[in-house]
Amino acid sequence: MVRKTTEIRQDEIKQAVLDIIFTQGLKSLSTKNLAKHIGFSEGAIFRHFATKQDILLSILQDVQTELIAQLREISVAPLPPEVRLEKFLCATVHYLTDKKGVTMLLFSEASHNNDSVLKNSLQQIFNSQRNLVSKIMLDGIAMGLWDDQINVDRVSMIYLGIPVTLNIELVLNGGLFYQNDFCRQMLDLLLKMLKK
Repeated sequence: MVRKTTEIRQDEIKQAVLDIIFTQGLKSLSTKNLAKHIGFSEGAIFRHFATKQDILLSILQDVQTELIAQLREISVAPLPPEVRLEKFLCATVHYLTDKKGVTMLLFSEASHNNDSVLKNSLQQIFNSQRNLVSKIMLDGIAMGLWDDQINVDRVSMIYLGIPVTLNIELVLNGGLFYQNDFCRQMLDLLLKMLKK
């Protein structure tokens, strides 16, 4: 039997955390429940992460390196603003649909525990998304495609509400979800707000 690397074990632990958060809620996230979920001892979990907070911070770091890096590339791609906005939105929807539980983690854990380190990490993620989507909108306005009277800050805040709506859809539909339909509906809504 091949022994799994620390990285693989850490990924398994993080995925189990997201599964528990999505299926049982944040209140059920304990190291005891986590160990039971993945068939590890609690001690084995702590060989890979020093604390529960370290697991959560690692998940938030994954969001930065996987999602935010992808969104940054899309926001500066040499494509028309409408195409970038669609790719940006759909990349977010696909990532959060594949990583069920991330949205709940982002919106609840930092505030639930009033954890300043988690809050700071969360703030960085939100600020990055907001700045990147604002760049796309400002490019469209500068090109004369979209209304220059639009309050880009407010529209970018509405954009940040899309993951919340996505999470509600996922929970209400037991994880079954039509990503492309949702992406198209949200894009149409954003384009109507930006229209001249």
